Amino acid sequence: MLRNKYIIKQVEYRPTPAFQRCIIPGCGATYPLEEIRTACASCGSLLDVEYEWDRLRVPGSLTFFEEKWGRRADPFCFSGVWRFHELLPFAPLERCVTLGEGQTLLQPSEGVARYAGVRPGRLFLQYEGLNPSGSFKDNGMAAALTHARLVGADRAACASTGNTSASLALYSAFTRAVRAVIFIGSGKIAYGKLSQALDYGALTVQIRGDFDDAMARVQEVCRELGIYLVNSVNPFRLEGQKTIMYRVLEGLRWEVPDWVIVPGGNLGNSSAFGKAFYELHALGLIPRIPRLAVINATGANTLYELVEKQGLHWNQGNPDRALIDRYFGEMDAHGRRASTIASAIEINRPVNLLKCIRALEWCDGVVCEVTDEEILDAKAQVGAGGLGCEPASAASVAGLRKLVGGCIVGADQRVVCVLTGHPLKDPTATVAYHSADPEQFDQVLGARGVRQAEFANHPVVVDNDLDAIIKAIQTSGA
Repeated sequence: MLRNKYIIKQVEYRPTPAFQRCIIPGCGATYPLEEIRTACASCGSLLDVEYEWDRLRVPGSLTFFEEKWGRRADPFCFSGVWRFHELLPFAPLERCVTLGEGQTLLQPSEGVARYAGVRPGRLFLQYEGLNPSGSFKDNGMAAALTHARLVGADRAACASTGNTSASLALYSAFTRAVRAVIFIGSGKIAYGKLSQALDYGALTVQIRGDFDDAMARVQEVCRELGIYLVNSVNPFRLEGQKTIMYRVLEGLRWEVPDWVIVPGGNLGNSSAFGKAFYELHALGLIPRIPRLAVINATGANTLYELVEKQGLHWNQGNPDRALIDRYFGEMDAHGRRASTIASAIEINRPVNLLKCIRALEWCDGVVCEVTDEEILDAKAQVGAGGLGCEPASAASVAGLRKLVGGCIVGADQRVVCVLTGHPLKDPTATVAYHSADPEQFDQVLGARGVRQAEFANHPVVVDNDLDAIIKAIQTSGA
């Protein structure tokens, strides 16, 4: 828990029927909305934001939200997060933070469907790269900074592989609500993301270590200095990320897909998506809960190893914590570190592990792992279809292909793959994949075990001569 003597100030609230609760049913400890916590004081587990729905005006149908499109001059109706305020009503609407986040696309892609083995018209790509900072993190940051402002925080911090830092830095600079402090690991952040944090004026602390080290240190610093922590261990972050699934349903005209496929790093998205669907189903707003697949990179596959190999389950709120402790103990003993070209999911100790396995139980979910080569090939297919994404995003498509090949996902089922970030978040990997220079390929990708680029679009090198240029164009078939 953050030290309240540092952070809580006298601020005025309009009481709302929301509170925080420990996720472990056998504990179930509750805390007021205004108390700043990232863990339960009784058992140390994660917290949820929960609502007394019977005291709230819950829409009778999801079509209720369509009328807000006619009021897009209102910034809270324009926001793809606060447009759904009735489903995350922890703060008065006028106190909510928004930069116009959530203006995203749900786009069918026949080319990617063919690649993945799904029938055309059955695959949809939820593209989060159009958010203000270029990734899905803005959904959660709008909610987290809303809570930070409510409790009077003047500083907010995160550990980051890049996207969280970019989002926090942007929201901090634009709203001037808090000062951003960002922890990154040495050499563990793509320049496209680091440049955002620096440009937006955040205090950036680079430690000698990886993301897991940075996450441990930022939690300690926040406890010592009373700084508001915005990593996805913060339950309010995940409230904002629920809205990604609301927009998926909106894009499907409120019909529930058969599968949602999402990359797995710190496991905030999968946890938030499970909570979104669980709540909607409990409220009677959807007839069923879709299945969920979480995709790890093989170089950062903690969830896959624990769930698919060692049989870890939520078990109705009684997970085998000894199994988790043994796994992390062995990881530490052998010095295993996460290593993948998909830097956004290069995480060995996901802070939302328990929430994610709960979501897997709610959603009858599965976990899959894919190689860096499979991720980059899938990324090339997404790009060829006109959307583009950062490497970690393409894990969802690579995972779908493997799940279809394993007869887990049917070719006729309706599937949504979440693309979490913009392609310019990590252009180095993209350029190396398509490069005609073997040395550049080996330097960036060969060290990660990538041996070939099956769908590379090599640039054509020609002399500075008109005839040679024309011949090259004609030969290419362009």
